[in-house]
Amino acid sequence: MRWVVVGSNGMLGTDVMAALAHAGHEAVGLDRAQVDVTDARAVDAALPDADVVVNCAAWTAVDAAEEQEAAAFAVNAAAPSYLARAARERGARLVQVSTDYVFAGDATDPYGEDHPVAPRSAYGRTKAAGEWAVRAEHPDALVVRTAWLYGAAGSCFPRTIARVAVERGSLGVVDDQVGQPTWTVDLADLILRLVAAGAPGGTYHGTSSGSTSWFGFAQAVVASAGMDPAIVAPTATDASERPAPRPSYSVLGHGALHAAGVTPIGGWRERWAAAGAVVLGHGAPSAR
Repeated sequence: MRWVVVGSNGMLGTDVMAALAHAGHEAVGLDRAQVDVTDARAVDAALPDADVVVNCAAWTAVDAAEEQEAAAFAVNAAAPSYLARAARERGARLVQVSTDYVFAGDATDPYGEDHPVAPRSAYGRTKAAGEWAVRAEHPDALVVRTAWLYGAAGSCFPRTIARVAVERGSLGVVDDQVGQPTWTVDLADLILRLVAAGAPGGTYHGTSSGSTSWFGFAQAVVASAGMDPAIVAPTATDASERPAPRPSYSVLGHGALHAAGVTPIGGWRERWAAAGAVVLGHGAPSAR
């Protein structure tokens, strides 16, 4: 099976490429140097024939999107539509990676895959538009929403927390935003398993099971870095103003995975225990 990974040099794309190599699949990686995803003709010219196309490319600068929504839209909405059309014309499945930010973030129970979207930020609006465009162009596509991603191949929350903890000796982290810390290695594995299972086209949630706050996750990170978790203090979101609103509740349900016969990612704490050393640069990945 031949795969194409768009955004192959990013944090998630790097781990998707690694998972494909480990599974023995032929994989072609495309990044900014190979294709301008905001140019429909460039996408059509650069995309080789494939069985599966995974789109990991995205504008993820949440705050910057508030002032540059048109630029974010070009990457998060227009580009997926071009990729979806090109994949459909080549007879390839498309996996479009999306986000919890498509929801309002004010729920109290895990969001179902069919829950109405109600984004509150420019980033969320552009990603929701990308989902719509993909479904319109390629009904057999897999839209995989994820959240709170971390990995070894890019800047992420755990690395920042560990660095600040060392530099300052203490830090405050918000305790009123709840979500599911998710390792890019686990999301890459889930994407491969979804495709291998022949999951029907539709929307799936690719996050770890369980939930915690950023404060709870920070304490786990600090402990993994060999420091006392007590140096992390809880704070409130309204203590600092940021251009884009953050969802207070980002927990996603996994009903569609169960219905497709695909096992969701394990609990966030268990998965962090497996990921921590490699993400923080202390060793190789632990066994699953």
